[in-house]
Amino acid sequence: MIRGILDFLRSGMDTPVPAQRRKIFFEGGPDHIYAVGDVHGCDDLLSRLEDLIFEDSRKRDGTKWLIMLGDYVDRGPKSASVLDRLISKPRADITRFCLAGNHEDVMLDFLRNPSSNHRWLDFGGLETLYSYGLHKLPTNRQALKNLLQSRIPDEHVDFLESLPSMLSIPGFCFVHAGLRDGVALTEQEDADLLWLRPVATAKAVATNGVMAIHGHTPVADVEIGSARINVDTGAYMSGRLSAVRLSRRNAPEIIQCS
Repeated sequence: MIRGILDFLRSGMDTPVPAQRRKIFFEGGPDHIYAVGDVHGCDDLLSRLEDLIFEDSRKRDGTKWLIMLGDYVDRGPKSASVLDRLISKPRADITRFCLAGNHEDVMLDFLRNPSSNHRWLDFGGLETLYSYGLHKLPTNRQALKNLLQSRIPDEHVDFLESLPSMLSIPGFCFVHAGLRDGVALTEQEDADLLWLRPVATAKAVATNGVMAIHGHTPVADVEIGSARINVDTGAYMSGRLSAVRLSRRNAPEIIQCS
């Protein structure tokens, strides 16, 4: 199913399937981790959520990470502003990691092989282009490519290309979409990490002994289970952007803004 979606999105394109993104493995983690769900161009919400996270972090001793779970672009109105924010230094004493989402992958496919009928444009891509001031696309591919290069900063493209598909610490694995049951973390494929949907038949215990922290599948409220935590509360639809704080000595705590 997942590969079928990927093939559909790439249909008519001559781009080879990209190499697997890097995966980051740490032997230990910080004292506190804030994991943020899908932003989808909602920069105003992200600004408010950052304020709440940074305020919370100032009350806590020890090391702190902020992990963004992917899907920064598309759907919402300010994707370019979101990327500007994420390539800048955080406003607090916190280390930020950004992971790739499936929407970043499809945006890159469009930028590498631009076409006025590319599937990305019906996948939230038009809203992203609007955020760069692009409201009318030329039908000529070379003219379109030249326009994109003139309006979308190289720093944004480099950022999208550099995003890892996984960050793992003992006990937890952070990904955009989810983990494939029964597959070692080192062998997980981007097609699953960026596109997989949870199913009712999934195991109730953590895959490979780690809990997956993910987004990708919108839910009404943050889901905290024994095998995974879903932080995607559909910001561009619901007007609520969510995060979860994982601390060494406390139960997970939800932080939200609207």
